[in-house]
Amino acid sequence: MSNDAATVHPVPEATMQGAHVFGMAAHQALVAEAEADYGGYWARLAREFVTWKTPFTKSLDDSNAPFFKWFEDGTLNVSYNCLDRNVERGLGGKVAIVFEADDGQVTRVTYSDLLARTCRLANALKARGVKKGDRVVIYMAMSIEGVVAMQACARIGATHSVVFGGFSAQSLRDRIEGAGAVMVITADEQVRGGKQLPLKAIVDDAIALGGCESVKDVIVYRRTGGKTGWHPSRDHWMHDETEGQPEVCEPEWVGAEHPLFLLYTSGSTGKPKGVQHSTGGYLLHAALTTKWTFDIRDDDVFWCTADIGWVTGHTYIAYGPLALGATEVVFEGVPTYPDAGRFWKMIQDHKVSVFYTAPTAIRSLIKLADASDAVHPKSYDLSSLRILGSVGEPINPAAWEWYHRNVGGGRCPIVDTFWQTETGGHMITPLPGATPLVPGSCTLPFPGIAAAIVDETGNDVPNGQGGILVVKKPWPSMIRTIWGEADRFKSSYFPPELKGYYLAGDGAIRDPGNGYFTITGRIDDVLNVSGHRMGTMEIESALVSCTDLVAEAAVVGRPDDTTGEAICAFVVLKGERPTGAAAKKIATELRNWVGREIGPIAKPKEIRFGDNLPKTRSGKIMRRLLRSLAKDEEITQDTSTLENPAVLAQLAEKN
Repeated sequence: MSNDAATVHPVPEATMQGAHVFGMAAHQALVAEAEADYGGYWARLAREFVTWKTPFTKSLDDSNAPFFKWFEDGTLNVSYNCLDRNVERGLGGKVAIVFEADDGQVTRVTYSDLLARTCRLANALKARGVKKGDRVVIYMAMSIEGVVAMQACARIGATHSVVFGGFSAQSLRDRIEGAGAVMVITADEQVRGGKQLPLKAIVDDAIALGGCESVKDVIVYRRTGGKTGWHPSRDHWMHDETEGQPEVCEPEWVGAEHPLFLLYTSGSTGKPKGVQHSTGGYLLHAALTTKWTFDIRDDDVFWCTADIGWVTGHTYIAYGPLALGATEVVFEGVPTYPDAGRFWKMIQDHKVSVFYTAPTAIRSLIKLADASDAVHPKSYDLSSLRILGSVGEPINPAAWEWYHRNVGGGRCPIVDTFWQTETGGHMITPLPGATPLVPGSCTLPFPGIAAAIVDETGNDVPNGQGGILVVKKPWPSMIRTIWGEADRFKSSYFPPELKGYYLAGDGAIRDPGNGYFTITGRIDDVLNVSGHRMGTMEIESALVSCTDLVAEAAVVGRPDDTTGEAICAFVVLKGERPTGAAAKKIATELRNWVGREIGPIAKPKEIRFGDNLPKTRSGKIMRRLLRSLAKDEEITQDTSTLENPAVLAQLAEKN
């Protein structure tokens, strides 16, 4: 695949002027600096971007690979770096967060306000006995309080684990148990698209499932005043807990390798992985990539539309922008409520200059905008925009061009960012003042990131030939381990056959001409649906846990115009294979079952039924055949090893 015939968008002169990384010569100079003195490069940036209580004396310790350590003897506090430091440099009166609620109400919080709120909650947590090293699960929707909860944990040295508000009680229980959390911070309800949805009730259900005996307290933010169950010995209203607490809380100075947070992500097995991130290296990369990738300036209004339940909401809402003293928008609602012009109206109203969203949102809004001028970006004043971004999955060239033309007015560079929960921040991305753009390509590695494409033995493949995406050198914000599963960490991310390189789990290809990277999709059994990673095994496990109905299930992904990838499940029932209306009814029941077990985001888009699954005579499910069936492709592969070739015709039938 070559970019030769692709449209190349040069860096606009207006973007280049005043850019933090100005032109490709500056980009190449940074890459050369990192290659010449890797440890020294990151040490220089760590001193520039992070305020240290105790300065570090060594940047990288690689003596116990792959358990790398960065800036280990330095001490710092993330909350101090995000809040106190900005107040101390005269930004106390600057707006830190512009919060727009689902119903359109707007609240503005300054850095001084945010610091005071964080300190009050931090003191409340300490009063409840939460201490350095304890784990706190945060199960909240998008809110100022959600960001404050994360900052308060960081302030006292507690390790937070944010769980997306769309996850089920079972998924929440698994994450509480996995983290050994001593406290859960939640809300009575969340509000999305004009609907009030339970949060506290799901926490109660999760704890009732058992395995959460470590939880001593549940702090509840009153968002709606909706009716909720109450356990007086365990449950406490946030406003009661923070009332009267001092607005000063001395930061807990922690070592650079202290775990800042755990974030559970799906793997190729059914059990979620507790990705553990450090404090110093993570904060450095969060601040650095926010500044360089988005070219953040003092007067920018930055809006990342992600949820704090995902890593994008950690790095580019809770930490990166605040570490730079930026003004950011935090949005509670959904892009289609009260209509599909919501994003464009908010950009217009808040004079957003840097906008970062997911290809799924863009693709869904294209359809709606093309159907109605009233919600088309051209009906709004988007002249404040100067940088656009894309995150979560590769953005297809057609959506890229629409986004560039209709949202950015043809003048705004699009930073198509590749990174993962495990990487902590951007790995391959354009820098808007330096990198010419090719739609569909995430272009070049961030300066200092040693990304490469190799074969199954870890050897480099030529440009133009697809292979496995790896990172050859450790970097400061990388995953430190899987919480409580060191062996799984090593085998998942640093397989010996790949020479100990970090395995991203994605395939990629580099252009022979300019060396640009294009991500070609997952190489493992992980699906990327609307930017959310879900393991096929996790969904299969949920299906077969419906023991009354399901005997066996296999899940694959197929391309989808809106979500990027859609979940397709092939199911064998304990009874006869259903057809017609009966098949539709059971498929609906199973979709809802998965929604309850994992969350609505995991519901299969399509369920097909067969008497069996296509297996070899040794009993292995031939997933490549299922992928072809899901795509409605003609089966051209060899099926001679199948034990039961007749089931292919059954599984090709749609309900």
